[in-house]
Amino acid sequence: MSAVVLIGAQWGDEGKGKITDFLAEKADMVVRYQGGSNAGHTVVVGDEEYKLHLVPSGILYPGTVCIIGNSVVLDIEVLISEIKELKERGISIANLRISDRAQVIMPYHKRLDEVQEESKGANKIGTTKRGIGPCYMDKASRVGIRVCDLIDQDLFEEKLSINLAEKNTLFTKVYGVEGFQKEPIIKQYGEFTEEIKDLIADTSVLINDMVDAGKKVLFEGAQGTMLDVDHGTYPFVTSSHPVAGGACIGAGIGPTKIDKVIGIAKAYTTRVGEGPFPTELFDETGKQIRDEGCEFGTTTGRPRRCGWFDAVVVRHSARLSGLTGLAVTKLDVLDKLDEIKICKGYEYQGRILKDFPASLKVLAQCKPIYETLPGWKQDTTGTRSFNDLPENARRYLERIEELTGVKAVIVAVGPKRSQTIVREELY
Repeated sequence: MSAVVLIGAQWGDEGKGKITDFLAEKADMVVRYQGGSNAGHTVVVGDEEYKLHLVPSGILYPGTVCIIGNSVVLDIEVLISEIKELKERGISIANLRISDRAQVIMPYHKRLDEVQEESKGANKIGTTKRGIGPCYMDKASRVGIRVCDLIDQDLFEEKLSINLAEKNTLFTKVYGVEGFQKEPIIKQYGEFTEEIKDLIADTSVLINDMVDAGKKVLFEGAQGTMLDVDHGTYPFVTSSHPVAGGACIGAGIGPTKIDKVIGIAKAYTTRVGEGPFPTELFDETGKQIRDEGCEFGTTTGRPRRCGWFDAVVVRHSARLSGLTGLAVTKLDVLDKLDEIKICKGYEYQGRILKDFPASLKVLAQCKPIYETLPGWKQDTTGTRSFNDLPENARRYLERIEELTGVKAVIVAVGPKRSQTIVREELY
């Protein structure tokens, strides 16, 4: 048995797509267990670049079964567009399966996301306005429409009618915007269902059968630990659980079947959206990191906020998910810097904090406590073993290990599959 969970150990955008793709080559199954089309993975294969939002990265391997799990909120229109693009590029989706229990994003979810965000003004969350939060709201309110409901036409129409009565009142009376008509949605989603019906399955059964058969199963999360709705920088978070525990719920598998949990972290820190960010850089170094790292959102194109590596954040992630290893990405982005800083703690009102605070008011007043390491000023993109890295690069990684308590088992020195240093085989 070899079941491995990959999580983002920072604010998302850590390079999960590259690491998932790298590990998927040896995996029998790849499972996406939460989030929606607000997530984006960029995978580079040779000279080809693929931008994936819902389909697991393992789809690029013909023998790998790919699962969209039950805790994913499914934008079927985006999924169909993604499938079409993959097919046009010669990628088969024969091994793709969609959970019949996954919640479906409806047009009113996207519109509600827009008007709610606009109404917040300066207090906006910074959502992608793709309907993720409102869909999870309906799920928690027990009025959501699931994939299995789409197959039953009468049930779908009944649920849609009830939801539209409530949502249209909200749109017209509270937000002063036009509501939705039922018939166009029924027609559109009927056509959508026809296109994906052969891919729908009880994916929990498929996943457990694969694990029980001793196959290699890889679970990939979207976003990152600091965007977890319980453990992240609330309220500037997503609406689901990117932490490792979310894999069990989001895929329908017991925790005793998980063997390893790998946290993915950039060699620095980035985030998109609002909220305090202790190590954020506003100077030329921050701009240099953004430019060298091409730090612009896969889904939105928004420039990412960049800062030094924050060991407090990654320690927080390690504890919450029980990390057994780290995958450090984009080490090469730091190749040209004279010196590099690591945040090892926070100073708050004269006190030193080594653990991440719950209160954003406290976090906003925290000052990072840095230690400075010398840069290596050498190109690492061609390096293929840890011992061949420049001495200062090795020292930097070893200090990250000391401060987080987790070994760096994978180090990425570029976007390509080949630009990956493996220090420990995961399965």
